[in-house]
Amino acid sequence: MKLTISTVSGAPPIYKQLYEQVSAQILSGELEGDSALPPIRTVAKELRVSVIPVKQAWEELERAGLIYTMVGRGCFVAPLHSEELDTRRESMAFDKLMQEIQYYKQLGLTKEQLLEMVERCYE
Repeated sequence: MKLTISTVSGAPPIYKQLYEQVSAQILSGELEGDSALPPIRTVAKELRVSVIPVKQAWEELERAGLIYTMVGRGCFVAPLHSEELDTRRESMAFDKLMQEIQYYKQLGLTKEQLLEMVERCYE
């Protein structure tokens, strides 16, 4: 599992960055169901951050039903069927896109301008 964090001004909170990266890896199938996540303390040490944001991210992942915890054994990726993965992936992408679109509307961009930018970026 590859994780990176940004501490520059304006970056999302660390726990949110971790949540988004791990959830994306789960929903893309990169992390398979029932595979173990690294321990919270290990992730914190490798990223050189406090245990608190890592714990927050893992708790959010569990609340979202993307991971489960076995006392004394650690955290594991929840086994999700491909249909459920597709539904969750689309829902998360839609939510994030809605947030971003609000920002672009405030900048005064039209739908056509935004679609053109998306096409250029996606290529």
